[in-house]
Amino acid sequence: MSKKIVLAYSGGLDTSCCIAYLLEKGYEVVCFSANLGSEFSPSDLKKRAIASGASKIYIKDLRWEFAKQFVLPSLKANAVYEGKYVLSTALGRPLIAKYLVEVAKKEKANVIAHGCTAKGNDQVRFDTTVKILNPRIKIVAPLREWHLTSRESELEYAKSKKLPITATKEKIYSIDKNIWGVSIEAGILENLNNEPKDDAYFMTQSLLKAPNKPEYINITFEKGIPAALNNKKMDLVSLIEKLNQIGGRHGIGRTDLIEDRTVGIKSREVYEAPAAWVLIAAHKELESLVLDKETLYFKEIVGLKYAQLVYQGLWFSKLRESLDAVVQNTQEPVSGKITLKLYKGNIIIAKRNSKNSLYKKELATYGKKDKFDKTSAEGFINIFSMPFVR
Repeated sequence: MSKKIVLAYSGGLDTSCCIAYLLEKGYEVVCFSANLGSEFSPSDLKKRAIASGASKIYIKDLRWEFAKQFVLPSLKANAVYEGKYVLSTALGRPLIAKYLVEVAKKEKANVIAHGCTAKGNDQVRFDTTVKILNPRIKIVAPLREWHLTSRESELEYAKSKKLPITATKEKIYSIDKNIWGVSIEAGILENLNNEPKDDAYFMTQSLLKAPNKPEYINITFEKGIPAALNNKKMDLVSLIEKLNQIGGRHGIGRTDLIEDRTVGIKSREVYEAPAAWVLIAAHKELESLVLDKETLYFKEIVGLKYAQLVYQGLWFSKLRESLDAVVQNTQEPVSGKITLKLYKGNIIIAKRNSKNSLYKKELATYGKKDKFDKTSAEGFINIFSMPFVR
């Protein structure tokens, strides 16, 4: 009797090859696919998995859990890794791993598999999460042990096994897509002298095709939570998906990063995340209006550490939970409306409005209604500079 294994299945090249490989190793393969905003429909995923040899597939729509329990805390923290990555894939992995453990329990399987490479970050995220949630489960990672040495050799293997795949030698990118963004790597992107081609992107127009007129939008926040778009109340998933359409149309959200992976190597990663960058820009702008400067400075430090923890797969860690508590405590006054102008890849702040605003025009103005006490400035400077005067 075959030993049962639960595979995190995306429908892409790697995990399709994983099914065939695990069958060769004598496993009965049960797949789990999480819909976080995948490029494949549930029916397509089921068809692909069964055609590849899986005995069963679980498909769960986790977009709302992903948005509320993972994306939203990250947004409140303004978490961006190395200035360019909004952690779209990194945020999804612990959620998928959590359900892998649940499906394994339901299927009475004590082995889990994933299609992560031996030098990537996702293996760390999956393995660490599984070990935290159930250290008794064994983890198999075919890409760490099989004979296939490149994506080209995977394509040949898939062809020999007649696996249903969409990747080709001409378009050999490794893709991960969810509602918070798309991660794109491999192929021509490994040459640092190659610009990404338009066929690599899913969500965004090139700047050449973006509209020649700017578009104004406004986002309303309630205690740090995006609650309305253009004065229309929306649930978080719908709001993110709509912003992906609007921002993508204007070429917003593309980044190209030489990234420091958890395993110690540098890699080139291309990302697109229209909604994420629009929301982070609006959220940070609102915070700058309503939070005092010491809170803002410290929150920047928290955001950097938060991003690092998420990137390294430490979502289910005490430190991340503690940082959430700190961040949440700062969000009470973060209510208001930010109006943005979107144009040719640019996010431009147009208007700011909040009942909790700390901006006082009578102190900031250089006009006739100035109420700032100029006589206090000299004394302040004398005290402020005292430690630095020799």
